[in-house]
Amino acid sequence: MPAKKKTLLHRFLIWRYRHISTKNFVLILSVFVGFCAGLISLLLKNITHLIQVVLESDIISWQTSFYFIIPVIGLLIVYVITKFIIKKSPKSAIPLILYSLSKKDGKIKPLSGYLPLLLAPITVGFGGSVGLLGPAVGSGSTLSSNLSTLFKLDTKTRFLLIGCAAAGAISAVFKSPLAGLVFAVEVFSLDLTLTSLLPLLFASVSSIITSYFFLGDEVLFSFDVLEKFDIYDTPFYMILGVGTAVASIYFTKMYFGILHFFDRFPKKIHRLLIGGFAIGVMLYFIPPLYGEGLGFINDLLNGNHLAAIGNTPFDNMTSNIWMIIALLIGITVFKAIAMTATFGAGGSGGIIIPTMVMGSALGNVVSKIINNLGVGIQVSEANFTLLGMAGLIAGVLHAPLTSIFLIAEITSSYELFVPLMITTAISFIISKNSIEHNIYTRELAEQGLLLTHDKDQTVLTLMRLDDCIETNFIAVNPEHSLKHLLSEAVAKSNRNLFPVVDESNALLGIVKLDNIRDIMFDISLYHKTTVAMLMTQLETMIIYEEDDAKKAMQKFQDTGAWNLPVIKDGRYYGFISKSKLLTAYRRKLINFTR
Repeated sequence: MPAKKKTLLHRFLIWRYRHISTKNFVLILSVFVGFCAGLISLLLKNITHLIQVVLESDIISWQTSFYFIIPVIGLLIVYVITKFIIKKSPKSAIPLILYSLSKKDGKIKPLSGYLPLLLAPITVGFGGSVGLLGPAVGSGSTLSSNLSTLFKLDTKTRFLLIGCAAAGAISAVFKSPLAGLVFAVEVFSLDLTLTSLLPLLFASVSSIITSYFFLGDEVLFSFDVLEKFDIYDTPFYMILGVGTAVASIYFTKMYFGILHFFDRFPKKIHRLLIGGFAIGVMLYFIPPLYGEGLGFINDLLNGNHLAAIGNTPFDNMTSNIWMIIALLIGITVFKAIAMTATFGAGGSGGIIIPTMVMGSALGNVVSKIINNLGVGIQVSEANFTLLGMAGLIAGVLHAPLTSIFLIAEITSSYELFVPLMITTAISFIISKNSIEHNIYTRELAEQGLLLTHDKDQTVLTLMRLDDCIETNFIAVNPEHSLKHLLSEAVAKSNRNLFPVVDESNALLGIVKLDNIRDIMFDISLYHKTTVAMLMTQLETMIIYEEDDAKKAMQKFQDTGAWNLPVIKDGRYYGFISKSKLLTAYRRKLINFTR
């Protein structure tokens, strides 16, 4: 059966090469990828909703009394699945994609990519304070990667189809095709050219049509802009921009700080218990932290802050607006903690929706403070709620254009375009200057593996040293005589340098042909001169396990050398020549930019 399948695939590929150009085939695949990304997003949403419906039914009558236990149960289920069934821990979806783009040619292992389809709905459905959008992007991107490999497409096309999956997921969830397209360009550092624009558009349109087909006109956020831009509100937009920037910095630092705290516990069950208990306590006092929090955002947009806050131990004080503001500040502060605690405890999910929840609370807080200062100034709380979401997305994800188009498409209006630009620009600039890399990219950037819009740096990141290493050099020992060097190395090699190694193959130095030309025909020195007397030591070497193409290029630039030895596992492995490295760079650049 496998042989037959292989034959059918082979026949299809031959037929495709003959009848469909690569350009048109990519467009067809982009439509299919968008359709699948839309289905994946809907599948995640429906599974999660089903779990929540079961938990809210009479089947579990003790839910209200023991509200804080539910997340622990969900995390325990995830723990059992990953520990005993799948035997693989979940990874954050988008960082996994970014790593695969930089070091794996965009190839994503199916188990790693599709695992969130199972684990994320369980985590969120049982109250984990994370989102479903990241897993949707991850699973869709995995499908794109697998399809690209199946149909023998090149690396650049695989990158593009992964971007199509991301654009499709965003489009399906928010019904915002432009935001999906821009997200793929900003987060995955895709080049926005005509070649890439059409597939991204096709994927976004296909995904949003899929969403309309299954959900009709139902939208995630239902809101119409009633209060338009007022020039006199500009200072308040600027204040909100500064506030969202500070919140973005807090969000990012809290994220890495809490994860570092959980790393102190080697056993996952200990992380689960600590994280689950912490989440339960937070949910007991602040119920809106439960799950994604989309209902919380909608209640704020509709002006119903009491419904947004829900039942809390402070219900007898909610008639005081300043108590409402304090509770909303609590949501702003603790959403980042609850989200990260969910990850630290072993849960699976994304950070985009939690970012929006935190931003909506902050924006609403700022507007309520302005409106209740007693100075006669009134601003739109709904508009500020939207602007707060945009500011947090711009600050946390470093994606200002995505945030602008997302909110503009959610409102089906460009009335807030100027306030959006003001708030997101300030938030992005401050947060970017304070924290250079966002949550998705920080770890990769520290390892030198991050792809950016800088083509030179991106090409160097994509290059592999293995493609540049040459191993056909004849090695000699330091005790060898000049005669042995000439007869066994120089005479049998077309190279002009020879590595000198000891018995364990550790590199001691090199002998250059230019350095022995004056004595190579002096027979009287054949037995008196040893390799140890002729070799020169090298201070700069390329360490296989530590250096990448970028570092290797820098070492050539610093030393002015034409050849540098490569050390692998502490032993001599081969040489990289500057010409070989530059040739590989040129080829990769051509393939990447054509």
